[in-house]
Amino acid sequence: MTPPDPAPAPAAAGMTPADAADAARLVAFGLQPKLLPARDAEYAELLRRHRDEPAFARLADAVAAGLGLIVLEVSPRAGMAVTAAEDSVFAVRMGDYARRAATDSADRFLHGLAHLAVAALAFPRPEDLADDGYIGRVTVNGVDAFVRQACRRLEERAEEQGENSDPATGAPGLESAWRVYARRSATGATKDARRLAGSTTGIIGKAVAFLVDSGFLQRTGDDSGGTYRTTARYQLQVRDMAASAAMAELLELGVVPVSDGSATLLPPDESDDLDLVADAGLPFHS
Repeated sequence: MTPPDPAPAPAAAGMTPADAADAARLVAFGLQPKLLPARDAEYAELLRRHRDEPAFARLADAVAAGLGLIVLEVSPRAGMAVTAAEDSVFAVRMGDYARRAATDSADRFLHGLAHLAVAALAFPRPEDLADDGYIGRVTVNGVDAFVRQACRRLEERAEEQGENSDPATGAPGLESAWRVYARRSATGATKDARRLAGSTTGIIGKAVAFLVDSGFLQRTGDDSGGTYRTTARYQLQVRDMAASAAMAELLELGVVPVSDGSATLLPPDESDDLDLVADAGLPFHS
């Protein structure tokens, strides 16, 4: 007597090639960060299937994993939010972005600091990151003012402790962040009043433009050098980076946000160690 065929594995139960195509389609939607489920009926339907059909959800998650993608969240607010693992062909390497944005190593360092400052201002408190309904707001000038206040505070601390304030020329990667940033003009000077690309606001402008293109920020106006609001995808990304040493350094300065995207600094506790140390995790440090 011929034994019966084995039952299908639970993960594949009821799934067909058409379902596999739909799962891949959902992942493809997730790779379009600016696409909102509320504006695409097919995307919204596939998200519903992911929520209501466990076998389909497992299939879609497996497709993402096979492409080297990490699923951060699948929801109507964020869509299928994915981030690329280091070895994924979809990885957007921040170092590559920095090299495209600037050839000078000091400029690359400043681009990394700009990204950290935007994240710190967008979600300055742990409860902001934890609240799915929270929307952060930043401005280019607000980010620049925040970093310059931090620079002044760090310079004061260095002077109080008698530290060397004139490190070796030609080795910007070894300088503290405040020394690199404080030496750079905020806007530069052109005959038609445009901000220079190498100025700090020019660098911040490039950083936020990259975040807009990546679906992390949405531009809302032109005031204060450009105003922006965060997206659900950006909140998920910042949650992932919130434990980095460099992010902690900025947050420990005591950021007080206000609604227009600017910010100020609270006096830190005397016990806080605010000196940025070598290899503190700032992107593009080398």
